[in-house]
Amino acid sequence: MGRVTLLHCELTDAGATEKLVAATRPDRIFHLAAQSFVQSSFDEPSATMRINIEAQLNVLEAIRRHDTTIRMHIAGSSEEYGMVYPDEVPMKETNPLRPLSPYAVSKVAQDKLAYQYFKSYGLHLVVTRGFNHTGPRRGTHFVTSTIARQIALIEAGQHEPVIYHGDLTSKRDWTDVRDMVRAYWLALERGEPGEVYNVGRGRTWAIGEMLSMQLANSQVKIRSQEDPARLRPSDVPILWADASKFQRATDWEPKIPFDQTLRDLLDYWRDRVRRDTVRIGAVLNA
Repeated sequence: MGRVTLLHCELTDAGATEKLVAATRPDRIFHLAAQSFVQSSFDEPSATMRINIEAQLNVLEAIRRHDTTIRMHIAGSSEEYGMVYPDEVPMKETNPLRPLSPYAVSKVAQDKLAYQYFKSYGLHLVVTRGFNHTGPRRGTHFVTSTIARQIALIEAGQHEPVIYHGDLTSKRDWTDVRDMVRAYWLALERGEPGEVYNVGRGRTWAIGEMLSMQLANSQVKIRSQEDPARLRPSDVPILWADASKFQRATDWEPKIPFDQTLRDLLDYWRDRVRRDTVRIGAVLNA
């Protein structure tokens, strides 16, 4: 962390956001702040809308008022596509947006807000619609991480040998988070202002396939069981990226195979569980 300075700001506070932009005068902004979990958006739709839309609006206004040369990347989402029909995959950026969750609606709003500020004020804004991405340090709200964490706990003898999961039939296009971060950087380096780019691997796995891959990496025998609490009121059946537009613009391509991503993710959680166990033991024995 020696090369990173952390400055805290409540982005839904317009005044605080404007002061931060004025004080730091950044040349690039990567806007990742969001309520980014689909299930939570069903539980808290108002908070999701406020955080995701209002926060971005405040950042855009701060740029407009203080320095219109700032380049800003906006992390959209493949969830914006929502209800996708079989003849529409893989999805291009021109595919209709039919969002199926409050989260997805909020990301569509962010997408359109960026376009409006680009057209109205000439701001240097590039939007990526990132398809699913995962890897070490990914939060446990997300299915790949919650499965890896459960496996690590089971291997450590801290959890019954059962993986609880939601729907296994949905298909997703996963990219390693390290490849995705590289794509975000390239979006501002080589992407065109006002454009929207899909970012994804270009192939899909069913959730059940991903679960089987993770279980194959386990050191113990584990069974799986559906948990009704993990089922969503509505879910997107398939998200499959056509990222050719982004690849042409930036020469980006994913470098880390998905099976390596899953191994790295499980190793991360094994280490995390081990360290947490040591820490708790030290506290109890103090």
